[in-house]
Amino acid sequence: MTSYDPEILQLPFYEDAHRALAAEAGAWCDARRVLWEETRELDPDAAGRRLVRALGEAGWLAGLDPEGPAAPEDFRTVCLRREALAYAEDLADFAYAIQALAATPIVRFGSGAQRADWLPGLAAGTLIGSFAVSEKEAGSDLAAVALAAEKGADGSYVLNGRKAWIANATIADVFVVVARTGEGPGPLGLSALLVPADTPGLRVEPVDATAPRSFGHLSFEDCRLPAGALLGRAGRGFVVAVDLLERFRTTVGAAALGFARRAFDTALAHTRSRQAYGATLFDLQLVKGRLADMEIELNAASLLVARAAWETDRGSRSFARHSNMAKVHATEAAQQIVDSAVQLLGAAGIVRDGVTERLYRQIRSLRIYEGSTDVLRMAVAGSLDMRRATRTTA
Repeated sequence: MTSYDPEILQLPFYEDAHRALAAEAGAWCDARRVLWEETRELDPDAAGRRLVRALGEAGWLAGLDPEGPAAPEDFRTVCLRREALAYAEDLADFAYAIQALAATPIVRFGSGAQRADWLPGLAAGTLIGSFAVSEKEAGSDLAAVALAAEKGADGSYVLNGRKAWIANATIADVFVVVARTGEGPGPLGLSALLVPADTPGLRVEPVDATAPRSFGHLSFEDCRLPAGALLGRAGRGFVVAVDLLERFRTTVGAAALGFARRAFDTALAHTRSRQAYGATLFDLQLVKGRLADMEIELNAASLLVARAAWETDRGSRSFARHSNMAKVHATEAAQQIVDSAVQLLGAAGIVRDGVTERLYRQIRSLRIYEGSTDVLRMAVAGSLDMRRATRTTA
C-alpha cells in the first residue's frame, strides 16, 4: 500500500529529498502493521506513550532538535510524514503531530537553556509534549484566553485558571501554555510559558473523545513557575500561538489526505471485488460517479496542501492564507470521502473497528482543531480585501 499519489510527488512543489522521504516513510508504516494493531488494543494513554517512543526510536522526531545530529525538517517533510501516518494509523499521526506541535514553539522562540532542557527528550521520544491554548470560553478566539499568570517581583509567575480540550494532557511531561500576563489588552496581554507536568497545583481531568486518544482539561491552582519558564518575550504569547497554528494547519490538511486516501483505496478495492446485480459494484454507473467525485476531491486537496507547504517553506508572506485554504478544503473533502466510502461498503462500513468505521470517527475532529472550518473561512474572506488592494496598486 502507499499513502501518496506518485503524480503529485513529481510536481515542482517537491524535491528529490521529499520523494525519497515519502518512499521511506510509506515503507516504514507498511512494515509496522503489528504495532498499529497492538496499540489499538491499549488504552489511549498507553498507546500514546508507546507510539511516541517508537517514533523517537525510529528517528521520526529527530528534526525537532536543531542541535541534534539530524537536520531540521521543512514543512513539506512534516506534511508527508503526517500523510503517511494518518493513512496507516490515526493514533500514530496524533502522537507525531502533537509532539511536533509542542516542540516547535521551543525551537522557534525558546532560549538556549529551554532548548537544551526539553528538545533532546522530545526529539528522542523519551519526553512527551503538549500545547495548551484552548479554554471553554476561548477556543478559536485566542484573544479571549483568560488563564491568569500573575508575575511576582522576582520574575516568577503564578498560574490560576483552566485549559480545555488539550491533546496529550494525560501523558505530557511539559506543556507550552498560553496565559494572560497583562502587558496589554486582549492579545497584547498574553505570554507563553513552559509548565512541567509535575508542577504543584497542576491537575489533569481526562476527557473521552469520539476517537479514543490522550485528551483532557487542565486545572491550575497557585502553580508557581520560575522566571525562566517564560517562552520568548512577555506579551508575545499571541504571536507564538498564531505563528504555530498558521504553520501547522497545512499539516492537518496533510493528515486529512492520509485519512481520505485510505478511505478511497478501501472503497475502490471493495467495489471491484463485491459482486452485485450480475457484475461488480464498480460496474454500476452511480458507483463509478461517486468514486470519480472522491478522486477529484483528493486531487484538489493534494494540490492545495502541496502548495501551502511549499509557500511556508519558501517564506512567502501569504503562507497563512494558503495554509487556511488547504486546511479547510482538505478536511471538508476528507469528511465527504470517508462518508462516501462508508456508503459504498454498506453494512460492512459501519462494523466497529473496521477501517472505514475508524476513519469515520477519526476524521471529524480535523474540521475543528487548529482553527475550525467556519473560522478559517472568515480568515480567507478577510484576506480578499488585502489581495484586491495589492492588485489595484499593481
